[in-house]
Amino acid sequence: MSGKLYLIPTVIADDTEEKVLSPQIKEVIQGLDYFLVENVRTARRYISKLKLGLVIEDLQFELLDKKTKRPQIEQYLAVVQRGRDVGIISESGCPGVADPGSEAVAVAHQLGIQVVPLVGPSSILMALMASGFNGQSFTFHGYIPIDKKDLTAKIKAMETATVQQRQTQLFMDTPYRNMKLFEELLKTCNGDTYLCVAKGVTGRDEYIKTKKIKDWKRERVDLHKVPVIFSIYS
Repeated sequence: MSGKLYLIPTVIADDTEEKVLSPQIKEVIQGLDYFLVENVRTARRYISKLKLGLVIEDLQFELLDKKTKRPQIEQYLAVVQRGRDVGIISESGCPGVADPGSEAVAVAHQLGIQVVPLVGPSSILMALMASGFNGQSFTFHGYIPIDKKDLTAKIKAMETATVQQRQTQLFMDTPYRNMKLFEELLKTCNGDTYLCVAKGVTGRDEYIKTKKIKDWKRERVDLHKVPVIFSIYS
């Protein structure tokens, strides 16, 4: 009988385990000894902080990141086909969402393995919830282009989608480029377009605000080196 592949969320802000993790997550982790993880060191620390009485040295961790190829993933999942339950742990938030775990999930379905997603914090969904934008029609673009010309074109295309399709556009960038992206949004978007900035979601310094572009131009905000989900809507 085949085992199950559990998608195990982790925190998206430091020291929030007690606030944002469901009891089910701890119950599932206690029953596992094999994990596919985006970062081994982070995953070991995460499980240790949950204080479940597990001996970390007795657990098996395999690296599952953007460089992991399908043959390796199939090898990892072979143990599930033989009846062993396995958990996937992302570096932050929910596995499979803007995360390399999605490839393992796709392979699991092709192999007939049951996939079990667990409830946990998603900065993308929480940013959408708090934006005041259309929650029935939206697109998450993930990381958008770095090149200035491509970035400007992408912003204009997303803004057009908000007008023509009435669709919320969500996106992000590497934390150290947040300010550059923010400034490009102010420069490129129409003054009446709405921008929501969701910074440090669930953390102590959580900051979520929605304003028109022309109003953002009058406000100072520091987004450097912190996780941010941006969204626009017209």
